[in-house]
Amino acid sequence: MANGFRPHVLASFAVMGLLSAAAFAAPAPQQNKAAVHPLPWAYAVLDTPAPPPPPPSAADDAAVKHLEGSTQSFTGKQLRDTANVFDWFPDTHPPMPSIVARRRSPNANPWIGSCGWCHLPNGNGRPENAGISGLPAGYILMQLADFKNGARKTADPGKRNTATMSGNAAGLTDEEAVAAAKYFASIKMTPWIKVVETDTVPKNRNVGGFFFAALEGNETEPLGNRILEMPVNLEATEAYRDPRSGWIAYVPTGSLKRGEDLVLRGGAGKTVACAACHGKDLKGDDNFPPLAGRSPSYLARQLYDMQQYTRNGPGTQLMRPIVQNLTEDDILAITAYLASLQP
Repeated sequence: MANGFRPHVLASFAVMGLLSAAAFAAPAPQQNKAAVHPLPWAYAVLDTPAPPPPPPSAADDAAVKHLEGSTQSFTGKQLRDTANVFDWFPDTHPPMPSIVARRRSPNANPWIGSCGWCHLPNGNGRPENAGISGLPAGYILMQLADFKNGARKTADPGKRNTATMSGNAAGLTDEEAVAAAKYFASIKMTPWIKVVETDTVPKNRNVGGFFFAALEGNETEPLGNRILEMPVNLEATEAYRDPRSGWIAYVPTGSLKRGEDLVLRGGAGKTVACAACHGKDLKGDDNFPPLAGRSPSYLARQLYDMQQYTRNGPGTQLMRPIVQNLTEDDILAITAYLASLQP
């Protein structure tokens, strides 16, 4: 089967969750205390929730929307319908399973969101969640189990969609979990993020506690010691959820070279070369996820969560000695370099 999906990963999703919880969920006593808002460029947490947008007009609800390159059309109301995933390019991927395409009815118990709304029909995801296309199906199932049993949390509790993911995973049936895992594993991830080394970036704002976007105009500000992932086209990303409108990751000048040393050579013993587990081209295998071309914000959160013992699980136990000596500067450099590689 595609992506090395083997029959053993079809074992009960619930049993996987119980085993993972028993063995890995308890935090270790030597855990560090996380900062109030660690890596603010990666977690993008807002202290004050963003105000809700004004309600759309009847005319906007009824207006038919089109997207360049797509033969599909949707009304404004359909584009805001989080219960049903609209699909601009249905011919570019296999048919979406029900749980990927549609939210389980609010009248059902439990209420479960659709995978495709957040992760997009092609699985490319966005900085606030994860790009899951091309991940091994068994790995996806294990992550769902970790979310389900509480072994996978976030070092910044203000990151709201982590709790949403935990709730969704807890309510999935075995059949839904397997269907979603097989679907996303079957889709090859395509280049989605352009990495740019720079000292300055467009002036920007935090969008809803999820990611950053450039303000109108040509004003700039110092990038400093952070990575900022911004959509190439905010309207295409937000209003249309265009699965082909990518991202620019602005990274500090010199960070790619430093990241290359840490990723490929372990930084003179500070860590271990990533290829030892994630493959020569960092594209993963049946047991380890691919890293090349993935969101630096997402990757940074995972490394930090592992350090803080808020992300636990079988794979995390292997990773913790590797990440324990990394500074926030190291995490920035590593994730900048990984994002710059071809997926």
